Amino acid sequence: MAAAGRFSSALLLLLNMAAALFAPRGGLHPAPASLHADGAEDDGDVDFFFFPFLVLYKSGRVRRFMGTDTVPASTDPATGVASRDVVVDAAAGLAVRLYLPRLATNRTAGTETDGGQLLPLVVFFHGGAFVTESAFSPTYHRYLNALASRARVLAVSVEYRLAPEHRLPAAYDDAWAALRWVLASARPGAPGADPWLSRYADLTRLFLVGDSAGGNIAHNVAMRAGREGGLDGGATAIRGLALLDPYFWGRRPVPSETRDGETRRWRERTWGFVCAGRYGIDNPVINPVAMPPEEWRRLASARVLVTVAGLDLLAARGRAYVHALRASGWRGEAELYETPGEYHVYFLDKPGSEKAAREMEVVVDFINGGQGGSTGLRMDA
Repeated sequence: MAAAGRFSSALLLLLNMAAALFAPRGGLHPAPASLHADGAEDDGDVDFFFFPFLVLYKSGRVRRFMGTDTVPASTDPATGVASRDVVVDAAAGLAVRLYLPRLATNRTAGTETDGGQLLPLVVFFHGGAFVTESAFSPTYHRYLNALASRARVLAVSVEYRLAPEHRLPAAYDDAWAALRWVLASARPGAPGADPWLSRYADLTRLFLVGDSAGGNIAHNVAMRAGREGGLDGGATAIRGLALLDPYFWGRRPVPSETRDGETRRWRERTWGFVCAGRYGIDNPVINPVAMPPEEWRRLASARVLVTVAGLDLLAARGRAYVHALRASGWRGEAELYETPGEYHVYFLDKPGSEKAAREMEVVVDFINGGQGGSTGLRMDA
């Protein structure tokens, strides 16, 4: 939160309290005509105040309040997971951070192996309401280190372009391009093959994972794969899709979703902000629940996991997603995991908590096909 110090302590406290939420609970927070930084001159009139993430001035300047810190790739001392960054498209600003878990050492040969086994491949899309956060942020670096270590996967975290500088569908296009790069770079002997991907990635165990807005992105990438006849001309299939507290919405409330008009209008306004009005609030990219059954059946994944937090305003839509998917005739397995008494993406904000550990075990178990020992955790259908 590099810019947070410029605000009063009262506003800073409010931002910290709301940081985990996509939008404020209890109504709109209209922006003042201008925001001052330590008494200095401001940037002019405010065009849009996206509480608690950023302010966009009419001058075009964007000031973010959180999600701007980054950490370098490294070898994590706690888990032994190694990470490194790769620029996929410098012109587009598209990059990825790869995570490789610690491999067993063959003492005789003096080489590192993983028991002769390839590793499941996870392509991860971070959250942040499409407007903030990064694949290189401390929050996601910590989470991917833990996931790679616990699930023993080779993970690729995608650095996609953010709104409002790059409105949707920029993030969707970047996610698709990153996935195509991952698959091309995992082919041994192919031009431009990546040394980690080509040596360790098991393309028969490909998973797309994302939280919040990243969950929305993961869903839409899987839908695009289905519409285009699969990945790599059908040579690669998506084994699983894990949507962690995904961001979906719609004009009409689904069962148990808030009916407060002010809150619903705020959600619609913020969605219009990130996509510049390109997609209406009932467009399938934001409201898949409204899709007809035949469209659901295009979802290119054999298994789907959706996690929701009981106190999250987005939870009802996550539940409705699973019910609609199951009712569509889609030929796959859909699981719903709910954590009662927690808010949106609590597992990122409280990674050391018992509930966060349980949620991690659910994701690990999902990736490892039921081999991870998370049986007995609360799975709600």
